[in-house]
Amino acid sequence: MNKPLLFDKNILISAVALTIFAVIGTAIVSSTDWLTRDRIKANEIAARLKQINEIMPRQLYDNDLLHDTLTLPAGAITDRYPTTVYRARLAGKSVAVIMQTTAPSGYSGPIKLLVGILSDGTLNGVRVLKHKETPGLGDKIELRKDKWILSFNGKSLHNPEKDLWKVKKDGGAFDQFTGATISPRAVTQAVRDSLIYFEAHRQALFDLTPLPVSTIEVQETKQ
Repeated sequence: MNKPLLFDKNILISAVALTIFAVIGTAIVSSTDWLTRDRIKANEIAARLKQINEIMPRQLYDNDLLHDTLTLPAGAITDRYPTTVYRARLAGKSVAVIMQTTAPSGYSGPIKLLVGILSDGTLNGVRVLKHKETPGLGDKIELRKDKWILSFNGKSLHNPEKDLWKVKKDGGAFDQFTGATISPRAVTQAVRDSLIYFEAHRQALFDLTPLPVSTIEVQETKQ
């Protein structure tokens, strides 16, 4: 008759032990998250600044551009993705915008980009942030794989003319890769759309109190 009681006691001890371990484990995970959250955030900020400074050197601006931003909704530049705009200023004057935008039609999915545009509409640089393009072919959109992305430096919406903002296979001015046209085509189109939007909404993009994005005629970007 005592065995059932002993069995029940063992179950109770095991349940209590498991509960204690669960509580301790949860506390450790929570404390680790709390202790590392600020460090992770700081690392993310440092990484983003490093990416931005590749196309917009630090000496060209003196504001905290990571907090001098606005967000354009999906449909403003690309149909499915919003665009973050970082605004660079020097001594209170507008210098450039850096658009974190997306080329939606890469070969293996969307391609995330940084597009740096000076206040006069000239490109100061373009970089690929993230992609899933084919290694050895489409991944040449990355600077560490190929210098193709540097071909945008110094270009503008009218240099070359808007109609030539295509890869050469489509009758445009920009090279494609041997065996891979879709990736450079997608990037070129996204950069062109960013320039079109910038030209149409330059004032609103630089304004310290920009117009609500809902008032912006997004159709102009598709002309």
